Amino acid sequence: MERLLIVFLRRFIRYGSLRLTTAAGETHVFGDGSGPPVAARFTSAKAQRAVLFDPELKLGEAYMDGSFVVERGSIADVLAILFRQPGLDLPRWASPPRLVRYLLRRLHQFNSRFRARRNVAHHYDLDGRLYSLFLDADQQYSCAYFESPDVSLDDAQLAKKRHLAAKLLVEPGASVLDIGCGWGGLALYLAEMCGARVTGITLSEEQYRRAQERALERGREHEAMFRLLDYRDVEGRFDRIVSVGMFEHVGVGFYDAYFGKCVQLLHDGGVMLLHSIGRKSPPGVTNPWLAKYIFPGGYIPALSEIVPRIERAGLIVNDIEVLQLHYAETLKAWRERFLAHRDEVVKLYDQRFVRMWEFYLASSEMAFREGDMVVFQIQLTKRKGVTPATRDYIVREEARLRHLEAELAPPLRLAGE
Repeated sequence: MERLLIVFLRRFIRYGSLRLTTAAGETHVFGDGSGPPVAARFTSAKAQRAVLFDPELKLGEAYMDGSFVVERGSIADVLAILFRQPGLDLPRWASPPRLVRYLLRRLHQFNSRFRARRNVAHHYDLDGRLYSLFLDADQQYSCAYFESPDVSLDDAQLAKKRHLAAKLLVEPGASVLDIGCGWGGLALYLAEMCGARVTGITLSEEQYRRAQERALERGREHEAMFRLLDYRDVEGRFDRIVSVGMFEHVGVGFYDAYFGKCVQLLHDGGVMLLHSIGRKSPPGVTNPWLAKYIFPGGYIPALSEIVPRIERAGLIVNDIEVLQLHYAETLKAWRERFLAHRDEVVKLYDQRFVRMWEFYLASSEMAFREGDMVVFQIQLTKRKGVTPATRDYIVREEARLRHLEAELAPPLRLAGE
């Protein structure tokens, strides 16, 4: 079995420099020697066999359990080498698990109201202190918008909110529905900067509690209201609908219901903006490790899976923007911040949890940097002529909002400045 692993890695790893020590103590070097050298070892023959036959699931488990140890570099460096190889694919003997997952994919994505709430609790109702250790000050847990490579994470997340608000064309007094509102940062931004009346909904009790607290702290409880509610149970009509980082939890089998509900909720002259992780490849299967440990019920859609449902619902696609590397930079910042607080996370949970989240952040980063993950921002309306004829308005609206931010929320000063 060990020999089979070595033969496969020699054929697969063409670029980079990876030194691997097997469970039997043999050392092998793979790649063309380019890039920084990385070294890892297996401490268990059982884990080594498992990774050979089901690498998509078992490599992450081996790293979590300490049976795959990175001795030089980091797990992010190992994954960068693996993702960078041309024609990244599984060996034939590892295909059966993927085939089974493909056949069962709709069952795994069957996000009924009960399962949707349970799945959200699995990830978003963790100890609130965890997220405060690595997110920006506003706790934006979605792709930031890096207007230049050298901006901070906080500035990039502010730019993301500004970019979304500009595309929504929110007027003072407009009613806005925020589907999957997180900890309330975007809803509060739209209330404070645009004068909107925002209803944010979430299935996470932790996010719901904190979002309400933040609205009260800032005296915006009447302009930014939050509800613990499934999108299927929302009532009323709204001038604007925005959803950021929630669509990945809907499931393909519920796309028609999702867009059908949005049609019911959106005024005829309204605008909807969908911000979702997507794949540049054809429809696929959720990574089994992520599905098991991080996002149960989650699925990253291809554009070809989204647009037909939009058309069937009777919505018009006005604009699609594809953000390619913004999430890679966001995840890099999160990973670096997370690891800087490793000891604090250990106190909240344990070392295995730290390795699990490090693998999650690193593998996600490489999927965006080297793999086929991107972010779609899709602007929708129910009729033509609702938005300006050209995209110039986005830049103008961002400039206006940037000026308002400077007036209403001047930058914080450190003590002594």
